[in-house]
Amino acid sequence: MNVLLLGSGGREHALAWKLAQSPRLDSLHAIPGNPGIAQYATCHDVTLTDHAAVIDFCTRQSIGFVVVGPEAPLVDGLSDSLRAAGLPVFGPSRAAAQLEGSKGFTKDLCARERIPTAGYVRVTDLATARAALARDFPRPVVIKADGLAAGKGVTIAFTDEEAEAAVAAIFEKPGGEAVIEEFLEGEEASLFILTDGVNIVPMGSAQDHKRVGDGDTGPNTGGMGAYSPAPVLTPALEAAAIDTIIRPTVAAMAKDGIPYSGVLYAGLMLTRAGPKLIEYNARFGDPECQVLMLRLEDDLLDLMLATETGELGSRPAPRFGAETALTVVMAAKGYPGTPETGGAIRGLDAAEETGAQVFQAGTRLDGDSLVAAGGRVLTVTATGASVTEAQAAAYRAVDAIDFPTGFARRDIGWREVARENG
Repeated sequence: MNVLLLGSGGREHALAWKLAQSPRLDSLHAIPGNPGIAQYATCHDVTLTDHAAVIDFCTRQSIGFVVVGPEAPLVDGLSDSLRAAGLPVFGPSRAAAQLEGSKGFTKDLCARERIPTAGYVRVTDLATARAALARDFPRPVVIKADGLAAGKGVTIAFTDEEAEAAVAAIFEKPGGEAVIEEFLEGEEASLFILTDGVNIVPMGSAQDHKRVGDGDTGPNTGGMGAYSPAPVLTPALEAAAIDTIIRPTVAAMAKDGIPYSGVLYAGLMLTRAGPKLIEYNARFGDPECQVLMLRLEDDLLDLMLATETGELGSRPAPRFGAETALTVVMAAKGYPGTPETGGAIRGLDAAEETGAQVFQAGTRLDGDSLVAAGGRVLTVTATGASVTEAQAAAYRAVDAIDFPTGFARRDIGWREVARENG
């Protein structure tokens, strides 16, 4: 079949790389894509917010299946428009995508279904937010802007001044909403699940690194690196998370008439009382997708089709390789603030000759030259028998790349490397 992939980041490059391996694929198209995705797909300039234009494109190209990579088109309801036009889609409906699109929606669902998560309040004005901070929450406290924020809408405030600045920024414009949460102690891990609205299939674990600097310092980013699997999420903890968090969520969504279909990404805090939900995402993580795709041994397109057709229950669980995959994000200087774009990038072939896979994110072609065109520019991904070995392989590839206006953290996987080395 002809498949359309929506998106332009490192996640979508990894999805394109894996989809291109499917024997069920006739041709792969991408909107808008990037130079890396163009190695596997024909890229097209169509506006994703113009649903009619996307549907018209699908008709003209005889598209048989659409894969939605990023969250914004899902929250915008593009999957609903495509399905109404008779096109099968990998990705939840607009109503179901509220699990990511509205933190308040998710927290209220958790409260109704007694799903373990941090205590919280929803606030819609600055005065109420200040009162809640003064009355209900010791420091540190977690403050989240409601809605999509590209992984950067969360503040962990350690002082009253930081808390005040966070809520003031959210409510400086009319219509701001926020969720204020208790701070959870523990280690974070990510759990991915495929679901067709009824059946639940584990799709791997990972650990992301959100802070921009080594040692988890500096501001939050969209993610500076990840590895998979996450040994800290043991089989017992994963089973507990599925039973107490994932399964009740999927059942509640179906009961409410908004069944969830696609990949469900649960950010978890592994507390002394067990796994608790930090937040949901309605798509694969970025850069977690890159490490998952490197480990996945099954046909991704086949899995996605089974998710859309309700046939996950008749399939065996997806198979993943035993090796660890680790990815390092190379970002443009200035990120997560204003990135320095236009910088030349060389040496990708040399990096891949080390055995790594380099997925492109914020790149574009300037003539025949590859240059930086965004904040997170490359995700350099490698495998090894352990996190320590995968880390060493990834950084060998990073060091083969010539990107003078870029930078990378040098400690991705540091917690597990420390555990592996005693």
